[in-house]
Amino acid sequence: MYFEGTVNINAPREKVFKFLTDPDFVAQCAPGVKEMVVVVPNQKYQAVAAVGFGSVSAEFRTDVDFVEIVLNDRAKVKAHGNAPGSAVDAVSEMFVTDGENGTTDLRWTADIAVVGSIASVAARLMGPVTKKLTGMFFECVKGKIEG
Repeated sequence: MYFEGTVNINAPREKVFKFLTDPDFVAQCAPGVKEMVVVVPNQKYQAVAAVGFGSVSAEFRTDVDFVEIVLNDRAKVKAHGNAPGSAVDAVSEMFVTDGENGTTDLRWTADIAVVGSIASVAARLMGPVTKKLTGMFFECVKGKIEG
């Protein structure tokens, strides 16, 4: 599944970039995240997140790696997670640029692959649920950064 979008945030791009590369901040806004552990600062993290698709849910233990960071410009993250009988792989990128009147335009992409029992049981729900969770995440991000 591939997703992309753009969000305008009423804050300087340095502030937006700093918040979105801070695992503790991201964990506050990411739906379902129960735990975030720094393994290597600014590089590798481990997260535990519960994800539900209708009546099917799973708790994923996920390794998250920043594979590219260009300060105040862009970042690329790879993640691999496992749950009983299922796995997820994701690559996500964010690009921050100056918006109008001191705002920041955040363009993001996410390419997500889910395999195993959760994929076979909840396949038709994954797209809509992922879109909803992404919307919730960016609403939270905007609120915390602009707040």
